[in-house]
Amino acid sequence: MSADNALKDQPHLMPKGGSRPVFRNIHVLDILKYRLPPAGIVSILHRVSGALMFLLLPFIIWMFDTSLSTELSYERFTAVFLGSTGWFFKLVALALIWAFLHHLLAGLRHLWMDATHAVTLRFGRLSALVTLGLSVLLTLALGVKLFFF
Repeated sequence: MSADNALKDQPHLMPKGGSRPVFRNIHVLDILKYRLPPAGIVSILHRVSGALMFLLLPFIIWMFDTSLSTELSYERFTAVFLGSTGWFFKLVALALIWAFLHHLLAGLRHLWMDATHAVTLRFGRLSALVTLGLSVLLTLALGVKLFFF
């Protein structure tokens, strides 16, 4: 017995419109059509920033090691950021700066909400916008320092 026949035999299970609802799989491009609230965007970016920091951990360890080992290794470290491919390494460092700042601010936002039980819709929206704005502004300020000074 098919599912359609089973529902016809039991009319109380049929939707009121008479036709069955159609459920389809979500395509990857459909994700771009969703309108997430600011809190949803912050939540997704919090995960992205954490993954980015984890994936770039070897780069972070290399930067830390070469900048502190010896005077010669420090010169080699600064030469990487000044050479012909320096812009690329600066871009990677800027991505790390954003990831760290956003992850920190979003984490502080979550700690604040947990500690104060501030879970209103208004506070969620406002704190998400502050988190997004501050992370971008601080990244831009440090990016100017990284690229121009």
